[in-house]
Amino acid sequence: MAVQYDKLFHMLIDRKISNIELTRMAGFSGNIMTRLKRNQYIALDSVEKICRVLDCGVDDILEFTSEENANGDH
Repeated sequence: MAVQYDKLFHMLIDRKISNIELTRMAGFSGNIMTRLKRNQYIALDSVEKICRVLDCGVDDILEFTSEENANGDH
């Protein structure tokens, strides 16, 4: 299983929140944002911070996909 954060970035666009603003609001480092952009693992406490700041659930910001889909293979 792989994780994708496309839903998060769509939500940020819809709410007109920049990546830098989210980083500041959630109180995490720029490294976390880099990991999100690369669809890499982030700790659950960081996921929780994002959900609290955006007032949403985990399923609103991420989805699990097969490794094949994450790599663009079909």
